[in-house]
Amino acid sequence: MARTALVLGAGLGGLVAAETLRKLLPKADRVIAVDRAAEHFFPPSLLWLMVGERTPEDFSRPLSRLAARGVEFRRGSVTRIDPAARKVEIDGQPVAADALVIALGAEYAPEAIPGLAEAGLTFYTLEGAAAVRDALSAFSGGRVVVLTAAPLYKCPAAPYEAALLAEDFLRRRGVRDATEMAFFAAEPQPMAVAGPAVGAAVRGMIEARGIAYHPEHQVKAVDPAARRIEFANGASTGYDLLLYVPPHRAPAVVREAGLTNEAGWIPVDRHTLQTKFDGVFAIGDITTIPLKMGRPLPKAGVFAHGQAETVAANIGHAWTGKGAPRHFDGHGMCFIEAGNGRAGIGKGNFYAEPTPQVEVRGPGLMWHAGKILYEKYWLYRRF
Repeated sequence: MARTALVLGAGLGGLVAAETLRKLLPKADRVIAVDRAAEHFFPPSLLWLMVGERTPEDFSRPLSRLAARGVEFRRGSVTRIDPAARKVEIDGQPVAADALVIALGAEYAPEAIPGLAEAGLTFYTLEGAAAVRDALSAFSGGRVVVLTAAPLYKCPAAPYEAALLAEDFLRRRGVRDATEMAFFAAEPQPMAVAGPAVGAAVRGMIEARGIAYHPEHQVKAVDPAARRIEFANGASTGYDLLLYVPPHRAPAVVREAGLTNEAGWIPVDRHTLQTKFDGVFAIGDITTIPLKMGRPLPKAGVFAHGQAETVAANIGHAWTGKGAPRHFDGHGMCFIEAGNGRAGIGKGNFYAEPTPQVEVRGPGLMWHAGKILYEKYWLYRRF
């Protein structure tokens, strides 16, 4: 009897899940991927878009191409999820599944901070990164503030990369000497889950470029007219150009389905990614996986990728008896772009106890080349 695997979301994790399932399952089984967007874009390349080194077309591909790989693509919004019955509504139309993989990612909620959306620009969206590029290109001097609006956000290295790339861009434009730069972080240190050594290394990269670093500054409100940021600790600061990481939250449809915990994310088995519902899995940024050291596993594309492969392998094994069960082991890595054609790299075991075991290699030409190659590989391999 033919079965249906339904993947909600076609970001990094959803794409890997759908394409891996298609390879592992018999042709008679259906693999359906759902996304509200018509195109997939490679998120790490947003930082290059931000400084004019990419155009959106360079790292975007139409999701309709999934059909050539045997994956049915449904464009639409997920309007209801019934996890107990493994039934979903897409723009109100019902779809039933034998296995459900939820990879809807995190939504951005800048409106949660009064004045934030009106005051600044975010480099976490395609439109926002393009707007940052235009703003940096027109900037003639003043105070640039980079801000993380909440301590939990996806790709923990990204805001630090953004600060370094913006600094390099302004330097190459010849306006760096007329620019003051500051980074205000809601978190206590960069990439906190990776440990104090990694945090100190990344902070050192920031401060070595003349960017003042202010940890544990939780933004409370922003006054766009006065160009003033107010923090919960009583501090405040002015800005001429504000670049920010918005607060994140799970999509409402997931919260309404009873899938989330009190923190608003989907708890899953740390090794199999199964939710509390049989045959329903969640991967990537929408999940929460507590670590021994007291913080959750970071939200990062490398983890979504590994989780997707694990879930697909286990569904394939359960349905066909082929292969072997897999466990996600918490290993991951990320590049840290530093500008001037250089990047660092952080990698290690985030499931290690009592604390993750992660090491950072300093910026070099090789790691930057590695990130470029991975971008090209991803787009070629997936499309």
